[in-house]
Amino acid sequence: MEPRPSPFASGICCPRGLKDEAATTRRARGARQGGDPGPGAESTGAEQDPPDLGTSPQARPALSPPLLLIRLGHAPSLAVRARPWRSRGWSRSPSGGREPVTAEAVLRELRLFELRCQGEEVPDKLVELCLTHGLGPVALANELLAFVTSKDFDLQLTPEALDAFEHEVLAKRGSRGRRGRDERRGLLHDIHSLQELLSEEQEDELLDAYTTPSKGSQKRSNSTPETPRPKRAPSSRSPYGLFSPGSFSPSVTPSQKYSSRGGRGEVVASFGSAQGPAWSGRGGCSVRLFGQPEQNLSKPYKFMFQKALDVREVLAGRVEELGEVLRRHHGLDGFSSTALPAQEPVTVLGQISCDGNGKLNPKSVLLVGDREHSGGAQVPLDLSELPEYSLFPGQVVALEGTNSTGRRMVVSKLYEGVPLPFHTPTEPMAEQRMVLVACGPFTPSDGVAFEPLSDLLEVVARDRPDVCVLLGPFLDAKHEQVESCQLLGSFSDVFRLCLRTIIEGTRSAGSQLVLVPSLRDVSHDFVYPQPPFPFPDLPKEDRARVLLVPEPCTLDIDGVIFGLTSTDLLFHMGAEEISSSSGISDRFTRILRHILTQRSFYPLYPPSEELNVDFEALAAFAALPVTPDVLVTPSELRFFIKDVLGCVCINPGRLTKGRAGGTYGRLLLQRDRAGDKTSDSSGDIPGENPGDKTRNGPGDNPGDNPRDTPRSSPCVAAQVVKI
Repeated sequence: MEPRPSPFASGICCPRGLKDEAATTRRARGARQGGDPGPGAESTGAEQDPPDLGTSPQARPALSPPLLLIRLGHAPSLAVRARPWRSRGWSRSPSGGREPVTAEAVLRELRLFELRCQGEEVPDKLVELCLTHGLGPVALANELLAFVTSKDFDLQLTPEALDAFEHEVLAKRGSRGRRGRDERRGLLHDIHSLQELLSEEQEDELLDAYTTPSKGSQKRSNSTPETPRPKRAPSSRSPYGLFSPGSFSPSVTPSQKYSSRGGRGEVVASFGSAQGPAWSGRGGCSVRLFGQPEQNLSKPYKFMFQKALDVREVLAGRVEELGEVLRRHHGLDGFSSTALPAQEPVTVLGQISCDGNGKLNPKSVLLVGDREHSGGAQVPLDLSELPEYSLFPGQVVALEGTNSTGRRMVVSKLYEGVPLPFHTPTEPMAEQRMVLVACGPFTPSDGVAFEPLSDLLEVVARDRPDVCVLLGPFLDAKHEQVESCQLLGSFSDVFRLCLRTIIEGTRSAGSQLVLVPSLRDVSHDFVYPQPPFPFPDLPKEDRARVLLVPEPCTLDIDGVIFGLTSTDLLFHMGAEEISSSSGISDRFTRILRHILTQRSFYPLYPPSEELNVDFEALAAFAALPVTPDVLVTPSELRFFIKDVLGCVCINPGRLTKGRAGGTYGRLLLQRDRAGDKTSDSSGDIPGENPGDKTRNGPGDNPGDNPRDTPRSSPCVAAQVVKI
């Protein structure tokens, strides 16, 4: 059996017109190689084949190899001439092989355009540009000629001119590379340009396999940036120099803006009716994680292994659990399906969602029905007849309305969620306690000198709080010098030194130290919920007073329950929440009510793109076990202290705001004290009673209202103070 002839050998893959044109091109080239330059040869020097190194035109073959024209995609009907050979720092040799780009080859191409070099370092710089940006001698000469002509520069190339050429021309080629490659797919190629295109695509696929996508991220350009990053100077110094006892960073210039800040120690927000309280601790405080050990995340776990079915099970279980609470609390008979038409008003249960990938708005609200009654069916919601509402994606709600067609539900009533009961301690608090709360970053953005942390440790040594709660990030992944890897040691080394400094700085005060991680900590697991910091080097004398807790967590301080989270939940939910004509005009209060009534540290679904959420761990370790007495929610948004449904919610701000100083919080706790009803001096709504009644069940009984009986909060006073 005869083998089939190759289409490339016979040329059957080329249209007849293209083969005729290729033959004409070959005859013209052969004539020029024989010595006849042909008309217009001088004006089309850039279109000629690149001269082979060390070979004169007379030594070239009489005929060029035949062009193999291949049509890719929707190509134009005209053939295009093959581009000069180029393959990332290599040029074609006379024998058809490849050899490195040399200074002689580059200078030979430049002499064709009468470009000369001024300075001994210019040829080496030209070779460096070829290798760095994947250019051949011909392509570099073309780019240089266009640049010199457009800028009216002299034909003498100087190092300064090459620097300007690199920053203004070559740096922008990377952003156009992908677009150019896409355009080239629709053109006709010869065998060399086709091989080059395939090589570039393979490199892109390999890069995609080893990079992590992020919001708004783009591929790294292999060109020099407009503003090159300063290189980290090699240093043999130990990173311990950053955190010496006398100075945190003796080798780094302190932030001038932070050092010149004003209003140190100024109280910017206050809460409570205590007159002139003594902001100092007395020692002997008991601090532990609330609940049983198996209810708290205590060690790292495997993540990035969750399946879509497991996520769906977690979400469906949460809808069923909160739906049963809503049914019993509001005395509802039962729930109907979201997919069945109903002329009479019906009550349905489900989760709020959006009908697209954009931000939620009143016209894009969907209700994803529960699994038991609706089988997960979705129905668009018409909120025009609802007098007031506050909704966010992931919120579990019960709605009453009409669904006459089964395709859209007109909502007439929204049943709000119910908060959990408060914890009832069995033993009274012996005496008043002071708690200091601060959230990172602990260094200004323009340096790695931990001056704000040093100032905070001075406050701890002066006031001697009973409990000092520090929330991450301790070594911020968003810090400029962390992103550019300019630290003198590894991330883990600098982080451990930072923790060691904090532990030693609070030892003399005798404060109970609580350390909460953050997803912005560059040296810790990037998953929510987040396990505690591993610190096996903790000194024995400090193990009794240092508590490493997960993110988020619930803390028991002498019977007073604290909810702690370092995630910017206010910012995430504030960007997604919608409301209309709500009696509670303050968005912070609405979001905090959602957290308490949804009974979760993070009820938003889908979560923010900044978070890597493990939903099985979220259901197990990020649910509120009780309504906390104090909820600490640090945020980039403005600091505040509010009483929401009897829970004192505080945003202490961050210890640094860019290059400037930030704020921290302090609280006074006293249980079983015959005090007045707490009031909110931070602008909470008038008439909002801060109390809540202690319920025997989690708000299940019909008629339970958290504001029926006033409750005296154990947080008698709180302040937000400038560092």
